[in-house]
Amino acid sequence: MKHFLIALQFLTIFPIKINGELKEEDFGKSLIYFPVVGVLIGLVLVLSLFILRSLPIYVESALILIISIFIYGGMHLDGFIDTCDGFYGNNPPEKILEIMKDSHVGAMGVIGIVCLLIFKYSLLLSLLILGNLWKIIFLMAVFSKFMQVVACYKTKYPRKEGKARHFVGKTTLTQLIFGLIFTAGLFAVLLKINGIIIFILSAVVILLIVNWFKKKIGGMTGDTIGAVSEISEIMVLFFGLIIIEGCFK
Repeated sequence: MKHFLIALQFLTIFPIKINGELKEEDFGKSLIYFPVVGVLIGLVLVLSLFILRSLPIYVESALILIISIFIYGGMHLDGFIDTCDGFYGNNPPEKILEIMKDSHVGAMGVIGIVCLLIFKYSLLLSLLILGNLWKIIFLMAVFSKFMQVVACYKTKYPRKEGKARHFVGKTTLTQLIFGLIFTAGLFAVLLKINGIIIFILSAVVILLIVNWFKKKIGGMTGDTIGAVSEISEIMVLFFGLIIIEGCFK
């Protein structure tokens, strides 16, 4: 139970109190619960979707986007912004890490976050109009948390300090396999063969991005893991729109 609460506390703004002393290995052990926390987040989003269904779809889509940001406390968006700033240009690893650590937001961070939010809103709105949003937003929450577990697998934390150092490189093969079966299984149950296709396409894109991050800075930071989470959500929404509705036919 303690490890689940650590995952819930780290990934959301829910006020979680953990009794007892926490050891460093406890954080690594909590990674197995990341997709489970994704289920809870997905349920909150689905419940919000049904509560807001009487509103105009444009407003409903905007509120779902805002609620998803609020649940995470903007943490992943902050990581995405810093990643956009740091990885823009052909900077060496040391410079990238320095830029991402800077609390000031650069031009590429602003451009990146605006593009991300506009794109995510348009995807949410499109899926809402077509009537397939609730399954997709549930799955995107679980998938994004699983991909954070993947991002922490067999890698290093390139800084000396930082909260993410307790998770990076701590994913075990057991946690990875459990997360894969758990997440892919939910895709298959809710969307059948289309779900498996969406899962595979989204995973391939994220794995390429994670590999690029690792090559550029020699590991993963809290910022790049946050970026992975945000891009993962976009991929599920995007491929969900393409595969389920066949909008490119």
